[in-house]
Amino acid sequence: MNIQAEWMRGGTSKCWVFETDHLDLTRISLDELLPRLFGSPDQRQIDGVGGATSTTSKAVILHQSADPDVDVEFTFAQVGIEEATVDWGSNCGNCSAVVGLYAIENGWVAPQGDVTQIITRNTNTKQIIVQLVDTPEGALPIVPQAHMPGVASAGYKVGLGFKDPAGMTTGSLLPTGNAADSLSVDGRNWTVSMVDAGAPVVVFRAEDLGLDAGRYGTWTGDVERQLDTLEKIRREAAVRMGLAPTTAQAARAIPKVAIAAAPADDLESDINVMMLSMGKPHPALAITGSIALSLGARTPGTVLHSITGEIPRAALRLRTPAGVIETWSEKRDGSMLVGVDRTARSIASSIIHLPETLGSAAEGSLASASY
Repeated sequence: MNIQAEWMRGGTSKCWVFETDHLDLTRISLDELLPRLFGSPDQRQIDGVGGATSTTSKAVILHQSADPDVDVEFTFAQVGIEEATVDWGSNCGNCSAVVGLYAIENGWVAPQGDVTQIITRNTNTKQIIVQLVDTPEGALPIVPQAHMPGVASAGYKVGLGFKDPAGMTTGSLLPTGNAADSLSVDGRNWTVSMVDAGAPVVVFRAEDLGLDAGRYGTWTGDVERQLDTLEKIRREAAVRMGLAPTTAQAARAIPKVAIAAAPADDLESDINVMMLSMGKPHPALAITGSIALSLGARTPGTVLHSITGEIPRAALRLRTPAGVIETWSEKRDGSMLVGVDRTARSIASSIIHLPETLGSAAEGSLASASY
């Protein structure tokens, strides 16, 4: 069986992009098909196209929309690595950046003017994302020239504007009704803020985890030693936010975790932040999570607002392991857009070869492999 796909980088993630019609032809459940395509379960994904990290084991499935107000609808899939699972519970902002570019490159949307607007809808969250792709003189540049933190090479500039993003998953910016809450885990009370915008996020103060707020570069090792505790808190937050009935049933991808502190003698950023992705420190920043951080920082009483105070500008500057990322907000057509600029580019056009039968024997050999 052959499946057509495009390999693309969006922001600081890599995604395999599939058209809905192409996957429908397989008549195989996506929960079965995607792990096999990516080579899961296997920590190296050696027999598939996955990259063996949370930022490279991702899929985007898209099609032209029948809704006259939307150009492209897309679904995001976070494919498990050591487990043959697919998490459909959230969207990926970085991978979202490939959707508008794909639409232009494949003739679904014609470039217009110096910036082409593509209206997209993410089906995981029902979120409208207005994508603004740079098309100087009405065309994509022959050579992409836009740069961003965390990526060595240039790509095409894509602005992602999340339309009225507050409460898209839970129905409220503050799902518990409180700007800050106390969660009891491992015999200790933890002060957190639970915010839903772009994606649900639970936010901690770095100091509460014993991190040296003034030595941001040392956080990763200290965070990795507390991953079990952070996962317990994350799962408790999932229940409190109404995302799961029990901690055991909490999804792997949401809520996301963010650790924040005031920058030390840093005039380039408003806040230092480290996010966790699929239980590990993110090498840059989950873009959907950055939308929650942006609105959370402007909400009095939250952990974030207590760090940043009132922000005297539309942009919020977030220091991440990959560098400083700015989010922005603006009014457009009567709605509030909260967004961030990314870059994207196509890496390869591919035909993925898949055995005709997804037999249990083949999957069993992957599951039992030891490396």
